Amino acid sequence: MPRPTRIVLRTAEVSEAPKLHALISANLVEGHLLPRTLEELTIHATRFVVAVRSRKIVGCAELAPLSPQVAEVRSLAVNKDARGHGVGTKLVDELRLRARREGYDKLCAFTHGPGYFVSMGFSIVPHLWIPEKIFTDCVKCPEFRRCGQYAMVLPLEPFADMVDRDVQIVARHA
Repeated sequence: MPRPTRIVLRTAEVSEAPKLHALISANLVEGHLLPRTLEELTIHATRFVVAVRSRKIVGCAELAPLSPQVAEVRSLAVNKDARGHGVGTKLVDELRLRARREGYDKLCAFTHGPGYFVSMGFSIVPHLWIPEKIFTDCVKCPEFRRCGQYAMVLPLEPFADMVDRDVQIVARHA
């Protein structure tokens, strides 16, 4: 069995907005994501982490700030051919690390498939527990109050605490 090609995570470049748009649009057809315009993706391209395999973008996710305390995992999309190999989990883990490093207290996601996020430590919460999302995006959405998405939250420990804990764990195993 051939060994899978290595996945590299990196920040997207503005010039890659059309590729992000194509990947998100492909997942939109499957009913997994909300639509994004090319203009919006061009403006926010550098907030995206992309998963690259053999110089091709096979996954993406945006770390979207909602407030100084809350950031959202937005537009998590993985190419059909790359699914089942942990690409989405790697993207969410990278967004979690970046959110911690940037000082957010919570990471949230809105999804039709809550089990995926629960497996990464997120909890299902009432939508009203994330007012930053409701008043930033939801009230403008044509599906408001009937979207069927689950609100998910992951509390984040401060980055310094996380680094201290990881150093202690390494020291214990040395």
